[in-house]
Amino acid sequence: MKFAIIRPLWKFAFAICCALIISGCAGTTQKEDDQQDKLASLHYQIGVDALNKGKLPKAFDELITSDTMRPNQPEVLDALAYAWLLRGDLEKSEAHYRKSLHIKALASTQNNFANLLNKMGRYAEAEAMARKALNDPRYPNQDFAFINLGDALLGQDKFDEAIRSYGQAQLFNSKNILPQLKVANAYLRHDRLHEARALYKTLLLQNGDSRVVVMGLLEVLKKQDEQAEARRVLTQFSQQAKSDEDKAWAAIELERLR
Repeated sequence: MKFAIIRPLWKFAFAICCALIISGCAGTTQKEDDQQDKLASLHYQIGVDALNKGKLPKAFDELITSDTMRPNQPEVLDALAYAWLLRGDLEKSEAHYRKSLHIKALASTQNNFANLLNKMGRYAEAEAMARKALNDPRYPNQDFAFINLGDALLGQDKFDEAIRSYGQAQLFNSKNILPQLKVANAYLRHDRLHEARALYKTLLLQNGDSRVVVMGLLEVLKKQDEQAEARRVLTQFSQQAKSDEDKAWAAIELERLR
């Protein structure tokens, strides 16, 4: 999941920096404050762009700079929380989410925090946080909030409720295959192998080059002791795979099936 904001306006970066330097020699305090805010916002946007591109050290550098220049901005704290999550420090991630929510309870932060709580296995807390995010009908990422809610419910063995939540996510974004993958995984976890297999096969028809779909289907076929079908699926995937990494993975899995 990417951390989404408006992309930075790179062409204004130099102009903003120059304006800030000039204002040190002349200009009102209000103008200096405004330019400081603009520069802090620019560092934030560059940091999030780096975060989305997987450049974690750069992301930390820019986001910490933004936080230093303009402290206690919820969106900056939220981005830093996600950066700490990616780095694997869940405690620091939680601390930043809580600090952000203490300043302003944004639905986006509540949803991101629900995702973290799911990863920590704190499903009841995750459910409560996801529901808080969904209380705001203006929140644009309703599908991801319903997915986080579904994960929290599934973690508490509330199977039917989780399936309904994933279905709601699908309604909000019909082009996103993640809710259907979540449903297939839920069937698999509850040993409803025929339903899981049917759904994975449907997804594979639409997404023949998706390794995630193939991995799920393979797990089902192995549980059903369908070795020949598993080899057929892997061979077909290897032929359709677009990356060398996917081809190599398929080759390794085929070798394991022998």
